[in-house]
Amino acid sequence: MASRRALQIGGATVGVGAVYYLYSAGGNPSVAEKKLEHDVSAAGARLKGQDMSTKEGQKKAEVLAKEAGATLDRTVDTVRGEVRQADQVITAKMHEAGSKLDQLKDDGSKKLDSAYKDTSKELQQTADTFDKTVNRKTAEAKSGISSWLGFGGK
Repeated sequence: MASRRALQIGGATVGVGAVYYLYSAGGNPSVAEKKLEHDVSAAGARLKGQDMSTKEGQKKAEVLAKEAGATLDRTVDTVRGEVRQADQVITAKMHEAGSKLDQLKDDGSKKLDSAYKDTSKELQQTADTFDKTVNRKTAEAKSGISSWLGFGGK
C-alpha cells in the first residue's frame, strides 16, 4: 500500500512538473524539454559540488572584491594626501596671519607712541608759550601800576 501511495505521489509530481515546464515554455514541448534538461544538469552539478555558475560567480566576486579594495585603498590614500596638504596650507596661513597681526600690533604701537610724543611736545610748547605770555603780561601790569603810583622811572 505504501509503494502504491509513493507511486501516486511521484506520478502527480511528474505531472505537475510537466505542466510547469510546458507553461513556462509557452506550450512548446521542445523548449520545455530543453529547460528541463538544463535544470536537471544544474541540479546534478550542484549535488556534486561542480556548480560552474557558483564557482565562476565566486571567482568574479573575488576579482571584484580585490578591485574594490584596491580602489578603496587608492581613494583613502588620495584623501589622506589631500588632508595633509590642507593641513600644511592651514598651518602656513595661521603663521602668516600671526605674523601680520604682530606687524600690525607693532605698527599700531609705534603710531600710538609717535602720536603721544607729538601731542606731548605740542602741549609742552603751548604751556611754555602760555607761561611766557603770563610772565610778560604780569611784568607789563606791574610796570603800569608802578607808573601810576609814581614808582616807575620816567
